[in-house]
Amino acid sequence: MSFQAYLDAVERRTGLTPRQLVAQAAERGFGPGTKAAPILQWLKDEHDLGRGHGMAMVHVITKGPRIDAKHVGSEGVHRDGSDELWLDGVATKPA
Repeated sequence: MSFQAYLDAVERRTGLTPRQLVAQAAERGFGPGTKAAPILQWLKDEHDLGRGHGMAMVHVITKGPRIDAKHVGSEGVHRDGSDELWLDGVATKPA
């Protein structure tokens, strides 16, 4: 599953876009430098997200929407079409 697919699934599960979740995380003081454990606990407690979906959100909360270019167009499990993740929701994602 690609990073983007994880983020799209997070939106389906929570009803919130990844960008909305990033904003909630910032309100709680989570951001660059925050360890994964407190973010994962918050996502589990408030949004019932498991570790895989939570770790995708940890990435965008702590590192932003860019992913390593090695995942773009690769043959690996986490291959994506772009090194920029779309955070504004499935309905507004460019084709």
